[in-house]
Formats: sequence, structure tokens, C-alpha cells
Amino acid sequence: METTPLDRSLLLDFYGELLTEKQRRTCELHWNEDLSLAEIAQLDGLSRQGVWDVLHRAEAALREYEARTGLVRRFLERREAIASIREELAALLPDDERGRDILSRLEGLM
Repeated sequence: METTPLDRSLLLDFYGELLTEKQRRTCELHWNEDLSLAEIAQLDGLSRQGVWDVLHRAEAALREYEARTGLVRRFLERREAIASIREELAALLPDDERGRDILSRLEGLM
């Protein structure tokens, strides 16, 4: 199963602290900073294959953490539910300061 860049970033945000320092740093450089394997290899004194191996193992670990805990899945489900509730409330509440305050507080939960 292919993981999208957004999926990887969420997994890293939720479970990054569970990776080794090398894995976390490599993932951040490649996924968040958009450095190439060659650029990371040069920074860390590794081969491109070595960097790829670190990324592959880290992604497998992140997927395993998610499979066991489901934290990212539940987060996304709740965010979607809150967005749906917000839309319904926006249609029901008056467009005044109180209504906007209620919607703003709900958005803060997302």
C-alpha cells in the first residue's frame, strides 16, 4: 500500500518520537524539507541506498504504530465529524457575534 506525503507527515507528527533519532531526522529532511536521497546521504555520510533503507524502515515502523493504535485514523475521523457539525450549525445559528463565537470555538477543536 502506497502512503501519500500527507499520510507520512501525519504519521511522523503522531509517532515520530518513537523512531530513532536517525530515522526521525531522515524522515523530516526527506518528507518535510523535501531533500533528495542524495542530499541527505551527503549530509549524513551515507549512500543513497542507506538513506532509502532508513526511510523504508521508519515508514514501516510508523505504519505499524498506526495499525496498533489507530490514533491518526481516529484524529481524521473526529476532524471530519467536527467539520460536518460545524457546517450544520452554521446553517442554524444566526450570523451574529454569538453565532460566530460558537463556530470559532468549534473550529478550535479541529
